[in-house]
Amino acid sequence: MMALRSRTEKLMARRGSGGLVGAGLSRRHSGVRPACIGKPLFRRGYTRSGQSLVEVALMLPFLLLLLLGVIELGRYAYIGILVGNAARAGAAYGVQSNVQSVDTVGIQNAAINDFVSNGQPGSSLTVTSVVTCGCDSSGTVTTAGCTPATNPTAGTCASGHWTVILAVTASGTFNSLFNYPGIPSSISLSRVSALRVNVNG
Repeated sequence: MMALRSRTEKLMARRGSGGLVGAGLSRRHSGVRPACIGKPLFRRGYTRSGQSLVEVALMLPFLLLLLLGVIELGRYAYIGILVGNAARAGAAYGVQSNVQSVDTVGIQNAAINDFVSNGQPGSSLTVTSVVTCGCDSSGTVTTAGCTPATNPTAGTCASGHWTVILAVTASGTFNSLFNYPGIPSSISLSRVSALRVNVNG
């Protein structure tokens, strides 16, 4: 053990007293500055933020196009709901009695008034109505004429009960905000509401 220590001391003596290890100084206390001192350490952060700005600039047109698509789909669905509500309003008017079921002007006015009350132009809505009659036997309807002129037994059934169904069709138009390539700027929408008429009304 003593021989090993003496050999170590001899090696340190050979390095001379001017060496950092021989003088007992570490590199940290020798006054030597690291290579990174004096250089801007934040340059890398600036590079990352600049890259993010470029990526956002490249993606911005696609994000705007996606936003416009969502808005247009929402408007399309909204107009479809309003057209369906108008059809149901016209049917609700016509099913109150047999007389009102054939009052096409009253049915149209009821549907258009509902459409206009939601801020839409009444001129853009078209309303048609059709009345069908027949005998309902356990859920199966056999179609028959609604008037004695076409059906001598109108209003009566050998089996089941007499039923009258009013179907109101409302048609509107969806107009997009912008013109898109390959997509029409206006799309027709149609909704149908069919209800049974109160034959005793």
